Amino acid sequence: KNLKAIAVHGTGKIDVADKEKVKALRKEIRAVKAPAGNWNSMLGNEKTKKNICFGCIDGCIRQDYHPDKGRSGKYFCHGALFYEIRAQRYYGEVTDVPYLVNKLCDEYGVDCRAIEAVIYWLTRCSKSGTLTEEETGLPLTKIGSLEFFEAMIKKIAFRDGIGDLLADGVYKAAQRLGKDSEKLITDYMVKTGETQTYGARLYVISALLYAFEPRLPIQQLHEVTSLMMPWLGRHMQEVAHQKGGPEPTAYMTPELIGAIAKRMWGDETCIDLSTYDKKGLAAARIQDREQAKECLQLCDFVYPVMHSPNTPDHMGDPTLEGQIFSAVTGRQLDEQDLMAIGERVYNLQRAILTREGRRGRDDDSIEDFNFDKPLRSEWNNTECIAPGKNGEPFPRQGLTIDRDGFEQMKDEFYTVREWDVATGFQTRAKLEALGLGDVADRLESEGLLA
Repeated sequence: KNLKAIAVHGTGKIDVADKEKVKALRKEIRAVKAPAGNWNSMLGNEKTKKNICFGCIDGCIRQDYHPDKGRSGKYFCHGALFYEIRAQRYYGEVTDVPYLVNKLCDEYGVDCRAIEAVIYWLTRCSKSGTLTEEETGLPLTKIGSLEFFEAMIKKIAFRDGIGDLLADGVYKAAQRLGKDSEKLITDYMVKTGETQTYGARLYVISALLYAFEPRLPIQQLHEVTSLMMPWLGRHMQEVAHQKGGPEPTAYMTPELIGAIAKRMWGDETCIDLSTYDKKGLAAARIQDREQAKECLQLCDFVYPVMHSPNTPDHMGDPTLEGQIFSAVTGRQLDEQDLMAIGERVYNLQRAILTREGRRGRDDDSIEDFNFDKPLRSEWNNTECIAPGKNGEPFPRQGLTIDRDGFEQMKDEFYTVREWDVATGFQTRAKLEALGLGDVADRLESEGLLA
């Protein structure tokens, strides 16, 4: 469409329905929310400083970077980190290059996860001799430098030479190139062409989240890891204590993580990553909540508030999103109302994907490496320790996703969704119950309804 964006500038003001309730909620959320982290040390660069969003209740890891020369700008999370290690290896020191690369991605409108996958693949192609500098016109021996990245992104943006091959993503590029280059795509990349994070072999619930989404479902993955990471922190403190270290102070005990899983996902077994039971239930609950949250445009770093360092039982409050909506709009919705909206949105998305060619159960899949290649490490959990039965540590290093177990999770997921278990197609009864009868009519007319 050649349309980048539509900008609208307003001159009026929209008042909230209940100002006093909004003020009270702001205080309440600040009281229960866990304190924000600081990634300056992770980035290894003191040129960053916190730059929170307007109206934020507390602030998070969102930062600006201030280079020696040039304008400052947003620099955090994956956009800040994906070129950091490569640049440090190349230059032998911390430089402004990762920030400049991040800015180039923004300016060219390129997804940094997809571009990172391209770099992984090009690196392997270069080392294997599959592609040379002469063939690509790229300084492949200088991966990690600003020179390499500028040359690569310009070729991709303008579909110049090798850039025309890369612009459609790694999978299509490998298919067109041949030379066994598809074999160079391993477990660093998911089927949507993005680099993998919070992978299925460790976070078993994530197998379903990946399987049913057309893109990397980062908000859904965050809901899983927002429990796993505090639990891991507690576990590491306990291991250190056993070796003579201080008493653990982190509050995410095995008992607490089970209680939160039951409250948020419907069953404490959801958090047991040694089994495939109840993962379909957890996935559906996570999808519905995250769809509703995205409709409300609430911050992914804050909501849902699943746990808290400041409440007596350390439980969070997943009713806050509904309270915010009600206070702002004057329309009363509770947690279950919002979950129902999320379910409706999710079913509408599923219907659109089906109409566009997704064929139910057969296409609800994850990459073969999840079943065939044992897990070695995860970037935020190198030993791959996960909560098992009763929240106790369970090592997943060296494990894969069992194919029968994955199909078992899908059976449960379709049952929870009230879709057809055999085909994975939606049912008229469910769509009509969600007020999507017209969608059911369209799917049935095309033979896409169970």
